[in-house]
Amino acid sequence: MQASRLGESLGLNVPNEWWPSPAMLKAFEAAGFARVQVHAPPAGVLADSGQCARHASALAAVLATTGLKPIIHAPSGLRVGTRHADRAADGLLAYAAQVGASHVVYHACALPDAPDSEDALLFEARSLATLATRAERLGVTIAVENLAPVFPGPEPLSANPMALRGLAHRIGSERVRLCLDLGHAHIVAELRRTSLETLIGPVLDVVALFHFHDNLGARWAPRCPDAVLDPLRLDLHLSPGRGTLPWAQILPSLASHPAPAVLEVHPPHRQRAGEIRRAFGELVGALDEAAVSV
Repeated sequence: MQASRLGESLGLNVPNEWWPSPAMLKAFEAAGFARVQVHAPPAGVLADSGQCARHASALAAVLATTGLKPIIHAPSGLRVGTRHADRAADGLLAYAAQVGASHVVYHACALPDAPDSEDALLFEARSLATLATRAERLGVTIAVENLAPVFPGPEPLSANPMALRGLAHRIGSERVRLCLDLGHAHIVAELRRTSLETLIGPVLDVVALFHFHDNLGARWAPRCPDAVLDPLRLDLHLSPGRGTLPWAQILPSLASHPAPAVLEVHPPHRQRAGEIRRAFGELVGALDEAAVSV
């Protein structure tokens, strides 16, 4: 199967704290994107049913100007397992259902792999199991995302995709699956001096969503100072093909996977939607041509 199939349900992210205006979303659609990922409002808004519904109604109205299918990203700092956080997460699912979102991306296990984290991780897992029941009723998939250090430093537990796979299996709901972030996995694979294929291969069976973006991996090799990029940042969120992620080895193996993908490209190096889509199309087109010539 050709890698170009990956573009059939491709999405693009709206950067965090940006409002998706009708003009922006129409530009996404005109560029050939089928989905859009939007960040939810803060936990305080989600926990307030009136404010949550008002915000969701406004987003639904904007989305209605296009045919884009929405994906909602939870606030990055939200960690369920407390009364207030669980109320916000319940609001998050209601918000997603109101705007017609298929997936909610959530940062589970975003804590150090240390004894001090055990209670919080247990409470989080219990709350996710409860939320899974609500997600089943609403028809929304909670996609737990693997993370990576933003700068050199300790890894969170979720840097290991197998930890998230184990969490999904313990909960045992079809509505709790993985959001496999290839950019994050690339960083972690290099930090652990293993291959990206080895890191992600065992979890592909529970992946419901992909995040695609690029970076320079662990940045082991000294490089000349580059005034364009932060000299130490690992999680750069560049367009695919602008970093060192081995797309030629990875994309063909994902071509038959049913999960949709979102290009998660962040400022300040973000091109226009059409340029991002065209660059990705050229990348997968080159892979298709290489496959035919073999």
